[in-house]
Amino acid sequence: MTGNPSERAQPDRRLRIAMVVPPWYELPPPGYGGLEQVCSALVDGLAAKGHQVTLFGAGTGTGTAARFVGTVPELQHHRLGQTLPELAHLTRVNRMITPDSFDIVHDHTTVGPYAAGRSVPTVSTVHGKPTGELREVLGDVDPQVGLVAISHTQRRLAPELPWVATVHNGISTANLLTKSAPGLGPVLWLARFSADKGPDLAIEACRAAGLPLVLAGKCDERSERRYLEQVIEPMLGPDVTVLRNPDRDATVRLMLAARCLIMPIRWEEPFGMVMVEAMATGTPVVALNRGAVPELVRSGETGLICDDPSELGPALREVAQLDPAACVAHVRRAFSAERMADDYERVYRAFTEPGLAPPVRPESAPTVAW
Repeated sequence: MTGNPSERAQPDRRLRIAMVVPPWYELPPPGYGGLEQVCSALVDGLAAKGHQVTLFGAGTGTGTAARFVGTVPELQHHRLGQTLPELAHLTRVNRMITPDSFDIVHDHTTVGPYAAGRSVPTVSTVHGKPTGELREVLGDVDPQVGLVAISHTQRRLAPELPWVATVHNGISTANLLTKSAPGLGPVLWLARFSADKGPDLAIEACRAAGLPLVLAGKCDERSERRYLEQVIEPMLGPDVTVLRNPDRDATVRLMLAARCLIMPIRWEEPFGMVMVEAMATGTPVVALNRGAVPELVRSGETGLICDDPSELGPALREVAQLDPAACVAHVRRAFSAERMADDYERVYRAFTEPGLAPPVRPESAPTVAW
């Protein structure tokens, strides 16, 4: 960092932030995209606080409030899963990041945490599950990189990693479309088509409850198409509607109409942004007690959490009694873009100026925990 040390220590000093996102999709996303939606809300939240945010991504522009710098003219979604596109993206980004231009780098890519040699302090949000090979690699990150967890659940999966904070994801609540009465439509499942996400369990639970179901899923990759065709399609009947790759407007309409969102996950979901988005519309969540579910859903108030798949059917009937207003209030209080921007601002200042670090907060706190 440059400048007078006394100036740098001012807690209200506006920061010059380099926001680095993967080169796959634009911000905000035209369809359903959890990471892209979170990053869009964070960029706009930080800009609203007066910070100078430069967004480094792919493509030719952004719908956010950030100044946009593209490293390649075309979005690289057709190369999703490959390493070289992201490495090339980060190599170009690093050439443009200097202490004279930026105070902090916030990296959301997979490769970024161990892209050593950056001349500006970097915090990196880990959006995936930090186990297996990812855990091994994250354990050897550059000393100038501090890792941020998106849930306490995620952080507990690899407590030895160099975490500097835990910050729950947030969404923009400025123009929320909400419902004032419980939805009368089908149960909604919204995820990628994968056994981890439990669409087969959703079908079984809805049939046990005698309720219709909409499966609205991401189905771009070969593994997703194979799972849909080989596992889910043989289970279909007139009570189940399948929608492949619905766009953003369609998902909002589905949430507004839905009786509830069902999350019968089989894995330790690090966060689960779709639950926050559903509750933001006033739609409660019925979920299995896995991953970060109990951090996001207030069972009995904004949804129902089940310990066993056999409990899902009865919960789907009971959830209609919950008040949509409680769901909306919960999101505005704990998962707003403003709250997320405030928390990340504290992370940036604490990481660049250790003397400004706030006290440790308990896991029950909805905001940043150190």
